Amino acid sequence: MTHTQIYDAVRTPFGRAGGALSGVRPDDLAAVVMRAIVERTGLDPARIDDVIFGDANQAGEDNRNVARFGALLAGFPTSVTGTTVNRLCASSVESVVQGSRAIETGDADIILAGGVESMSRAPFIVEKSSKPWPAVGNPTMWNTSIGWRMVNPKLPEHWTISNGESAEKVARQWKLSREAQDTFAARSHRLAAEAWADGAYDAEIVQVDGYELQRDEGIRDNSTSEKLGRLTALFSDDGAGTVTAGNSSSINDGASAVLLGREGVLPGEPLARITGRGAHGVDPDLFPIAPVEAANTALRRAGRTWADVDLVELNEAFASQSLACLAGWPELDPEKVNIHGGALAIGHPLGASGGRIIGHAAHELKRRGGGVAVAAICIGVGQGLAVVIER
Repeated sequence: MTHTQIYDAVRTPFGRAGGALSGVRPDDLAAVVMRAIVERTGLDPARIDDVIFGDANQAGEDNRNVARFGALLAGFPTSVTGTTVNRLCASSVESVVQGSRAIETGDADIILAGGVESMSRAPFIVEKSSKPWPAVGNPTMWNTSIGWRMVNPKLPEHWTISNGESAEKVARQWKLSREAQDTFAARSHRLAAEAWADGAYDAEIVQVDGYELQRDEGIRDNSTSEKLGRLTALFSDDGAGTVTAGNSSSINDGASAVLLGREGVLPGEPLARITGRGAHGVDPDLFPIAPVEAANTALRRAGRTWADVDLVELNEAFASQSLACLAGWPELDPEKVNIHGGALAIGHPLGASGGRIIGHAAHELKRRGGGVAVAAICIGVGQGLAVVIER
């Protein structure tokens, strides 16, 4: 089987909720990275067989297939199709997975994958009555930025706790101290700040015209475990909580894109190739640990072990989630994980994060001259997804 090649990867800087990118529609954010990647590579967009973009919300300006609208706004010919996929936090990993499968089965030569999310612009929605004109009662309004909404009452109640409560549950069960979580979060901010200052992200960043950011907006240079230790725990009523805003990822806006193709379909040397994929499910309330077996599966399918791995991009939804995953990979040197910071500092715009971690891993393998990398991500409602890439 011919492995799918990653020819390029780009992303916007990630903005904070209500911050620098909150004035940009998600379809416009998607168009920015789509347009940039064809301009950088000199690719005629008419050659793209399909645009596959992830988006976790799809309730507002990203409704009705944001992949297609992004491609149209990017100026692609109307012959270029688009489809939007939703695997919540892993939506853009899923777009890369689906794109790579299409290439490897011969259904496509070139796929533009990626994802977008504007959590700032995610709308409030109102439930609709089964009656066309209800005479009594007040409708319930839901915030679609993140989390459960309109939950089916048939689901067990303990499954439908908030993501933060799940992170707290994992912290208790894995005996992860508040200090360990805050230390991990401070590391993320420090490494991300250093990486931006050193130019480690320069090769993948494209700006949104009129909304330029010097770097990811959520990075705090002066973050320390001591300062983070003063924050209040948010998800426990018994006073013993350890999960705070400081050791959790934030609400963000951004977009990412990954250009996929069969070997030799584009000039120039690819960044990396995809050699393994893996998915795994767990109980919804324990979703933070699902990447453990997803990554193990991806490595097995790639014919690799953790001893072969040079670099890991693990999306940091929560510090407790990341530390629990690291505990599940005892063979892995934790210093190989998120060497340029992670989502605790960079941010986690749900539909775009997977493209970020895959893209950054690919650029880093090029910078190193080769190696093996794993990109892994947890998903609300109890799933994990992982990809192995090599150069």
